[in-house]
Parts: sequence; structure tokens; C-alpha cells
Amino acid sequence: MSLLVAIVFAYLIGSISCAIIFSNIFKIPDPRSEGSGNAGATNVLRIGGKKQAAMVLIGDLLKGTIAVWIGDLFFHLVGFKLGLVGFAAIIGHVYPLYFGFKGGKGVATAMGVTLGLSFISGVLMAAAWAAIALTTRYSSLASLVAVILAPVFLLIFSSGGYFFPAVFMAALIIYKHKDNIARLQNKTESKIEF
Repeated sequence: MSLLVAIVFAYLIGSISCAIIFSNIFKIPDPRSEGSGNAGATNVLRIGGKKQAAMVLIGDLLKGTIAVWIGDLFFHLVGFKLGLVGFAAIIGHVYPLYFGFKGGKGVATAMGVTLGLSFISGVLMAAAWAAIALTTRYSSLASLVAVILAPVFLLIFSSGGYFFPAVFMAALIIYKHKDNIARLQNKTESKIEF
């Protein structure tokens, strides 16, 4: 029962869309209807600016980490079950209850979840994203590499119970990037400016 309650809490926390909230606060266009149409930090960077994008990034990271901490500290979940709680936060970000089930792609929230499960794995995931993004300027490619590496990092640097939830996380995020993958193959994907 505690697992189910923790999953619901995590989903509801994940459903808080920082991109939409900060876009309303700063009076910039709704990221779901402007730019790439994605409610995430990269699109807010495109349509709003660095300050707004940084706030979205931090908020999305925190909600993933907080969901894991709640599962750990209040529900005493570990391993696979705690990984599922983190995955629920990512589902909330991608399909947010409060915003018509149209959210972001889940990368920053997944990074926050990974940080909460295994700090070193989260740092390595963020470093992988940064290395690819800085060298190629493709946020989508950096995101794909980072989420593919996350299960590997968690397998190496944690108890191993997080591996399959991290695979579920990666599969969902890769699915949400299907259009980006097509644009990368066609060499029409947008680059980001830092």
C-alpha cells in the first residue's frame, strides 16, 4: 500500500510543470504552443531566455529528487520500488495531470531522479549530457545519450535494484524524442545556443 501511495505522490509532484508555471510568471509564450512545443527547459531557453530556462531546469531536477526522497524518507522504500517512485515522477512530468497530460520529455526530471537514487550516477548523467550538448549543440542528442547511460551508471554505482526502473525511464524518454531522432537523422534538428 505504501508503494502505491508513494507512486501517486511522485506522479502528482512530477505533474507540476515548471516550464508552464514560469512561462506564466515571466509572461513568455506557453512552451507547449511555441518553439518546439515541448514544456521543458531547452524550449524555454529558446522562447524565454537563460534565466527562465535555468529556473525550469532547477525546478524539474528538484521535483525528481524530492519524489525519490519522499519515497525513501517517508515510505521507507528501497531498490526497485524506490526506482518505480522515481519513474512515476517522470511520468507525471511527461503526462501532467494539472496541464491536460501534455508535458515535457522528462530529461531534467530523470536527472533529478537519478541524483536522488545515486548521487554519483546523477552527476555522471549530467556530465554526459553537458559533454554532448557542448560539443554538438544538440540538446536532444545529449538527452538521448544521458538517459541511455543512466541505467548503466545506476547498475555500476548503486545496489542494482534501480536498473529496470531506469530502463523504463530511458524507454519513455527515447519514445518522447522520436521526432527529434528523425530530425537528427535528416540533419534538420535545431541546435541550442548557450
